Amino acid sequence: MSRNTSYTKENNLKNTIDLSDKLIELNTNGEAENFWNDCLNIIKDNVSIQVFRTWFEPLVAISVADSELTVQVPSQFFCEWIEEHYYPLLSKTLTQILGVNAKLKYNVVVDGQSDSLEKRTIKVPALKHPPVTSQQTLPFTAAPETFQELPSFLNPRYILENYITGDSNQLAASAAMAICEKPGKNSFNPLFIYGKTGLGKTHLVQGIGNYVIQRYRNIRVAYTTSERFYMDYLNAVQNNKVNEFTYYYRMADVLIVDDIQFFSGKEKTQDNFFHTFNALHQAGKQIILTSDKHQRELKDVDERLISRFQWGLTADIQMPDLEMRTAILRRKSEDEGLDLSHEIIDYIARNITTNVRELEGALISLIARVTLDNRPLTLELTREIVQGVTRNEPKVITMSDIKAVVAEYYNLPIELIESQLRKHEVTLARQMCMYIAKQMTQLSLKSIGGNFGGRDHSTVLHSCQAIENYFVTDKQVKHAYELIMKKLVRS
Repeated sequence: MSRNTSYTKENNLKNTIDLSDKLIELNTNGEAENFWNDCLNIIKDNVSIQVFRTWFEPLVAISVADSELTVQVPSQFFCEWIEEHYYPLLSKTLTQILGVNAKLKYNVVVDGQSDSLEKRTIKVPALKHPPVTSQQTLPFTAAPETFQELPSFLNPRYILENYITGDSNQLAASAAMAICEKPGKNSFNPLFIYGKTGLGKTHLVQGIGNYVIQRYRNIRVAYTTSERFYMDYLNAVQNNKVNEFTYYYRMADVLIVDDIQFFSGKEKTQDNFFHTFNALHQAGKQIILTSDKHQRELKDVDERLISRFQWGLTADIQMPDLEMRTAILRRKSEDEGLDLSHEIIDYIARNITTNVRELEGALISLIARVTLDNRPLTLELTREIVQGVTRNEPKVITMSDIKAVVAEYYNLPIELIESQLRKHEVTLARQMCMYIAKQMTQLSLKSIGGNFGGRDHSTVLHSCQAIENYFVTDKQVKHAYELIMKKLVRS
């Protein structure tokens, strides 16, 4: 009897301690939530509503102790992105709420929503400078008995729905959609996409990965860069886990490797990737690669790999034309909730011609100046932004420039274009000059007409309308316009 009484007392004591621990934990969680809500209120006033909903609302406060706040994030990519893009804001906010010794830690929960999957937590110290990078060791595991997802490292913002297509990327985009429909069961394996930096390669291939993950339950997608693959391989060698490393990448049903050019000179890594490539390809798995140059231009890369890179489809992405740049700017400004006039969009699109990244940079700078500096959204402010992004004054195109380039393209003397002659090829060149002059100069319609034998403003308007009609009915005229504009901007 006494033994049972002792047992009961011990149980009661243990239950009391457990309850106390739970109450302390609940109190700590509640305090952490209050602190984090205070932080969110400040952050919300300093970022756009879309940014706030995408990157800050998903974070959940877990605990707080000694000015150290711990929040849970849904993926490792979240903490990398937040640290890279919002470090100053987070640091300032945490200091304001928790004091000068404030610290922030992330609990990265991978695949935590599925009961059938192992819940893996990676504790990452935050608010370090420089920001946290993506060089952490991948969670290599032994062969699972059941289906296991892979941490994809995909940017959730890169989706195919907001990827703008045009003549410069049509082939790559079409191949991407074909792969989405039948991953690994198509003629585009591997898909090798190449093009200069900032043209949207990463957006497109990550868009494929995000689409496949959302549509197919039992297809594993692994996204990596050649640099991360290299670092993972080094870590595996150092920790005697090469077999686990090999198995991890060969589990993928869709393997996406970005910036393959950085394999250059890394012989052991290339050898491992060669065997991984063969294993996946023979098993009918989808392989997607990107590079800043064509396969044959890759230096210090094994010929065996280059040969395999050419097995499927090679698609290049060129610099976007004016129409595509305009569409990109319009879509991006709508996403950011900014109503830009046609005049402002057209100015940015005509003066930033190198890549999509610079277009986005100009737009972000414009948003910052308007929202943070309370500057009016004017063409003058846009000119300042464009000058800062391109690091030089936008080119001033004159009537003489236009006449010279158009005359060279159509192989006609300038004097003939300025004359009263009405032969079709001369009239077309003259109309092209007037149209471009109206778009690219500050000249009045009367002044433009005065440069072509004293024609009046109605003639200039008719010429501009004629060229726009040609754009719809005659692809050669549209192509001529694009080539002439490229030459004018670059000359």
